[in-house]
Amino acid sequence: MSFGIPRLILPLLAFVLASAPVRAEEGMWTFDNLPTKKIQSTYGWAPDQAWLDHVRLSVLRFPGGSGSFVSRDGLVLTNEHVGRGWLQRVSSKEADYVKNGFAAATREQEIKVPGLELMTLMAMDNITDRLAKVVKPGTPEKEILKARHAEIDKIKKEMQEKSGLTCEYVTLYQGGEHWIYSYKKHTDVRLVFAPELQIALFGGDYDNFTYPRHNLDFTLFRVYENGKPYTPPEHLTWTQTGLKAGDLTFVIGHPGSTKRQDTFAQMVYSRDLAIPMRLAGLERQKEVLVQYGKTSPEAARQVGTQILRIENSLKALGGYLSGLKNKEALARIEAAEKAFRAKVAKDPRLQAEAGPSWGRIEAALKVARSQAKDSAYVGTAHSTLLGYALSLVRIPDEESLPSEKRLPEYSDTNLKAAKARLGVPAPYYQEQEVFVFTRGLAEAAKQLGPQHPFVKAMLGGKSAADVAKAAVTGSKLGDPEVRKALLAGGRKAIAESQDPMILLAKKLDPIGRTLRRKQEEQVQSVITEHSARIAKARFAVYGKGTYPDATFTMRLTYGPVAEFPANGTLIQPFTTFGGLYDRYDGWGGNAAGAHDGAWRLPQRWLDKRGALDPSMPFNFVHKVDIIGGNSGSPVVDRKGELVGLIFDGDIDMLPGNYFYDDTANRGVSVDARAIVHALDKVYGASSLVAELTGK
Repeated sequence: MSFGIPRLILPLLAFVLASAPVRAEEGMWTFDNLPTKKIQSTYGWAPDQAWLDHVRLSVLRFPGGSGSFVSRDGLVLTNEHVGRGWLQRVSSKEADYVKNGFAAATREQEIKVPGLELMTLMAMDNITDRLAKVVKPGTPEKEILKARHAEIDKIKKEMQEKSGLTCEYVTLYQGGEHWIYSYKKHTDVRLVFAPELQIALFGGDYDNFTYPRHNLDFTLFRVYENGKPYTPPEHLTWTQTGLKAGDLTFVIGHPGSTKRQDTFAQMVYSRDLAIPMRLAGLERQKEVLVQYGKTSPEAARQVGTQILRIENSLKALGGYLSGLKNKEALARIEAAEKAFRAKVAKDPRLQAEAGPSWGRIEAALKVARSQAKDSAYVGTAHSTLLGYALSLVRIPDEESLPSEKRLPEYSDTNLKAAKARLGVPAPYYQEQEVFVFTRGLAEAAKQLGPQHPFVKAMLGGKSAADVAKAAVTGSKLGDPEVRKALLAGGRKAIAESQDPMILLAKKLDPIGRTLRRKQEEQVQSVITEHSARIAKARFAVYGKGTYPDATFTMRLTYGPVAEFPANGTLIQPFTTFGGLYDRYDGWGGNAAGAHDGAWRLPQRWLDKRGALDPSMPFNFVHKVDIIGGNSGSPVVDRKGELVGLIFDGDIDMLPGNYFYDDTANRGVSVDARAIVHALDKVYGASSLVAELTGK
């Protein structure tokens, strides 16, 4: 059970079905459609184009999160938990940078992080009209999706060749709009500083998604180009004044995914099947990793970051599910959908185009239910090495097909990235691989039964333990040079390979491919097409005065630093360094070790206690609309200066995956003042403080 703020009785809600006005602080807004008039009327000020260009070019997309340039020499700020997997990648048994932190005394000591790529958004182009022209009336749904994929791939290639940038296809408003976002990719990224895990994750999973908080959840990287620190076109300057309660803040980042524009049937499907199945799968993964971690201290180090990631996902998904189980919220959503459908029915043109779409989506979801168990087990590689093998087997075959016949992840522009991933060095632990693969195969056999084609192909009558051990210990795919050689050898090299993982992949590929085709044609193409029709009807009925669901693309959200009601009182907007030590003392200090030492502190934080200002702000909450993927997003003020760093939200923001509640929905951020105070007083990193503050 989590300590902190209990769930409140749900107040009146706002959700983006366009049947109610969007509330003042609600929305993850795209840069082409900001509610500047609303911001101006509410706060007496709104950003202009120069301000928007400044923050857009300063913000970066991380794999799974966000970050920002914070110096003219390419210094990058993000969360420790966004960078944690990359810290793990450059750590070793002798140097555990996740547990103990890292600080480069000079730029020569900054550590290059293999495989880490950051993206700066340079341009956004609307291709909706061009895509509309490739689909003729009466085209079957599965053919519509193929035609669009082919045209999208063509557009991306044209734009990439012209600009030299990395172009990505983006769909907004459930397919109501189609865009190409063009990014500058940064591939030489080096670790500069990370705090110890115990202070970055102070309070552990107990305090996750709660507030008050005391987490120094930040990490610094640096981007290099041609062997020298990169000079970004824009970077955020550090605040000289800081925040106070009521100050307006802006969060610019990459929220991963929301489902606020899903149909009622889709939400019921998520509530009754999709989320419970995913929670069960994550619980199984966690249990396997916990068991492996008990085998040795080194095993525990290997899986520590993975377990923390799973725990975070479990708590987040549990929050999403709690929102969908709220009968009042779902009743409001259902009523809003009925009202919208009634408006559509009154317009003959809209009814002909979108009226049947809700029913078509419901029918597709029935098919999805029938395929759910196969998707959970057949559609999962169960092994890092098997994942590599499947890519190696599929890439030559996919390259030989016309683009419209390929699996979506192997489009022309995606093939290059898929090939590059195979050559990236990554930590590989054979004992862990055997342990995890064994249990994955055993669970699949238990759930699917011995006669299932997947089980027969993978096990062939043998035990999961025997198959996993033989395949893992006999495989050479843990070596990136071996993977690159097989890739270079193409179809001939794959055909001749006797690597046991390649042989397993050849058995699995046709089964998985058949399942994927069924999903694509019977489920995904139907939902994609009819979600787009509903979105266009929504535009026609309500206009475009709202925001699209999150799609891991750059968004802006805004709101003031604000307290909120809980536990019969008000929760303060700021926590302090003094509060950090109060929480530490209240749990009995390091000697007590309560709850696996969740509230312990690193020794240096105890040694430097007297040097710190107890009244200095540490974390704060603000009324901003965020979701997973916003982690690492910079928080800026009206001047465009960095005042904080988003790292979490309170427990009441989690149902925001489906609807927004402005009473207690809060983002939780590290105060910019806390970062420089800790760097100066605890870590003695005076050169970093000077670089960040310009002093």
